[in-house]
Amino acid sequence: MTIEVTHEQVVLDHRSPEARRRPWERKYRTVLLVADGLAAVAAALVIHGAYGRWTVALVLPPMWIVAMLAYRSYDRGALGLGTEEYLRVLRGAVALPALAACAYWLFARDLGLLHDMIAATVPAAVIALSVRYALRRRLHRRWARGRGRTATLLVGPSHGIVELVAVLRRAGGAQELQVAGVCLSDPENAVAIRELGLPVLGGISDMNDVVRALGIGTVVALPAPEFDASVLRRMSWTAAVQDVDFLLAPVLTDVSASRLVVRPTNGIPLMRIQAPNLSRASRLPKELLDRALAAALLAVLLPPMLVIALVVRLDSTGPALFRQRRVGRYGNHFTMLKFRTMREDSEALRAELEHLNQNSDGLLFKVKEDPRITRVGSLLRRSSLDEIPQLINVVLGHMSLVGPRPSLPEEVEEYTPDIKRRLLVKPGLTGLWQVSGRSDLPWDEAVRLDLGYVDNWSMGLDLTILLRTGSAVVRGAGAY
Repeated sequence: MTIEVTHEQVVLDHRSPEARRRPWERKYRTVLLVADGLAAVAAALVIHGAYGRWTVALVLPPMWIVAMLAYRSYDRGALGLGTEEYLRVLRGAVALPALAACAYWLFARDLGLLHDMIAATVPAAVIALSVRYALRRRLHRRWARGRGRTATLLVGPSHGIVELVAVLRRAGGAQELQVAGVCLSDPENAVAIRELGLPVLGGISDMNDVVRALGIGTVVALPAPEFDASVLRRMSWTAAVQDVDFLLAPVLTDVSASRLVVRPTNGIPLMRIQAPNLSRASRLPKELLDRALAAALLAVLLPPMLVIALVVRLDSTGPALFRQRRVGRYGNHFTMLKFRTMREDSEALRAELEHLNQNSDGLLFKVKEDPRITRVGSLLRRSSLDEIPQLINVVLGHMSLVGPRPSLPEEVEEYTPDIKRRLLVKPGLTGLWQVSGRSDLPWDEAVRLDLGYVDNWSMGLDLTILLRTGSAVVRGAGAY
């Protein structure tokens, strides 16, 4: 078989298979190990500054590393993407006081040291999580520049590959897998793959040659009627001989890894998809944290809010606050608050601007350079300052800090039963939609993100979205 290498492909790679699989991983893990040690030292210095004792500086770093190893925070499956890495750090931090208590009873019997170790847990966790977040952002920037990514071969039917490539490209270049080529189970449909700019390198039987010729690090197999157990087993053997990763893409997309559990039954590994975690008890911590943080932010932001309100009133006629009926959890209506950014007669003028709607593919109405927006309103929108009054909605329990975009009643009337699932949770001041492009996103993509949030909700996901919100506000993408 002759394989033509184009600019979309990875040229012949003479590195070891282990180095090709995840070229960034070894260095990344080493840096994490050093960073965790330095985080523990920094936390110990904080405790020394507070209590004037040095002993914790000798004990905390090795115990922190042991806790991180015990909770497998350096495992390859947790690195680079998702919230699992952060959750493992938190679990290790929670276990550290118990580890310190064991050391107290077995060795030191020093109550001062035990107290210091417990007190150092919080600063150590905060520093370690901050450093890991910064390192992950750096890793994603490297991926976006095309560095350190893993050459990947997709194997399966054309329709499944088209869907998978669409999902991979939603993240831009900021993800690990770099598709180098495709081996199709239905070569007659190769045109659909070439339209994506990807080379079709043969059929299933050509997989071994392609992996060897292109230095492939990962093979991803997609479900196909032709792939029975024996075919998949042979494909996994081929990947094992070449010493490359072999991944099976699930039939369902937008399901978080935390909801997937393998349940062996008579030697058959069945995949269980856990139901979304939406019970009142599980969401109580989110409810309490939302209201507490919103109240604290309101107390801090009250002076600038008064200044903004004054500027809005001076810039144009009308009230400082804009009130609008929105739909909350379970379809309940509430009045959402924002700083007014448009003229008073904006709703009356909407019909004249329908032909300029940027979201003509869905229910949202957004117009770039909307003539109804005031001078101050344009600045408030670009900086997202117009949404600060929604903190009042969060305190009142109408909204959450993180959740789907709050919908208009007329939008909800047009929702299909599937889209109505987004009403199972409170709307949010920020969310996946807001940090992924906001008004620049097509309607279908906005719906997918909202439904993905509902199905995969966790406190870790909320934390990730909140951390991404700052950079999204600075970029101002889709804020108009």
